[in-house]
Amino acid sequence: MGSTAKERGVQAEESRGARTTIVDVAVAAGVSRQTVSNALNRPHKVAPDTLERVLREVERLRFTPHASAQQLRRQRASAFGFEVNPSGHRRLGHILDEFLVELTVSAPAHASHLLAFAPDPDDVIAGYRQTLASGLVDGFVLADTRHADPRPQWLIEHGVPFVSFGRVWDRPELTRWVDVDGHAGVLGAVRHLAASGYEQIGWLGWPSGSPVGDDRRRGWADGLAELGVTGEAPTAESVQDLDEATGAAERLLDRLGTDAAIVCASDLLALGALRAVRNHGLEPGRDVGVVGFDDTDVAAAMQLTSVHQPVAEAARTAWDLLVDPESTSAPVLLEPTLTVRASSIRETSDADSSAVLDPP
Repeated sequence: MGSTAKERGVQAEESRGARTTIVDVAVAAGVSRQTVSNALNRPHKVAPDTLERVLREVERLRFTPHASAQQLRRQRASAFGFEVNPSGHRRLGHILDEFLVELTVSAPAHASHLLAFAPDPDDVIAGYRQTLASGLVDGFVLADTRHADPRPQWLIEHGVPFVSFGRVWDRPELTRWVDVDGHAGVLGAVRHLAASGYEQIGWLGWPSGSPVGDDRRRGWADGLAELGVTGEAPTAESVQDLDEATGAAERLLDRLGTDAAIVCASDLLALGALRAVRNHGLEPGRDVGVVGFDDTDVAAAMQLTSVHQPVAEAARTAWDLLVDPESTSAPVLLEPTLTVRASSIRETSDADSSAVLDPP
């Protein structure tokens, strides 16, 4: 009686006493070599029962793909570059650090890895040019996108694949991006403060010209319009600096009346607002509501209400857009949520003051 395909695979492995190959797995599982490759690199393309059978044989035969051989065959590095601390210009700080971590965590699931590189302060493109010339990457993940950003055009001209965390603001025809809807996040914050009983809601943002900051400010303005507020509402501006943010917030408080609240473009600006409120002898939440943006660890420690960005989902989506673009329709605009804490709660209670609200 003839042996089964599985038995022949085991016999082949034993007879050679050598490293198991993808062909061995294919024979043992009774599938093609391409099916094994799909099961390892694009499992969503394989039928569930077939996928289970292939992975069972991969585990039993202790098959490990030879990464360098795969790269040579495909003429790919299976790696993508990410510029750490991209520009320093109105950068978002913590959120980019978190995004880098999540990109790294998500990379193995996409059969890729991440190569971080440092920027050249005198030449925005230099780091990209040098990293690409090294042959170590197939493309790039951009972050901290801004007006007059030269990186997308350079990458397009050189035929380099890329995806960005953040819209390509000056090139609406470019859609290979994933972003978080800052407008919707701030609009939800304004609605929350109005429902909490604050009669006046001011804005503390970055200087105009930052596309991210301007988008968030529009969410605040649209929230006030929704509430029927007419005329010029109190605003203040500050760069990402705690002392400057504190000073700007103090000037803003002088213009706001009682029962007021402040929505901020970032958690750092909101920390300045918290300091200013206390400098005025007032209590955050009870006397003046304060809401930040990014929901950092510091926001949690300071009981600061803040807009939470789904960074892990953004990282996974960025990988999908890079390595399997047919699986995801671009662009992708993700909805944030509002994490409510004591800084925007008028009356405290014995109940836990932290909750998560989805914007309407």
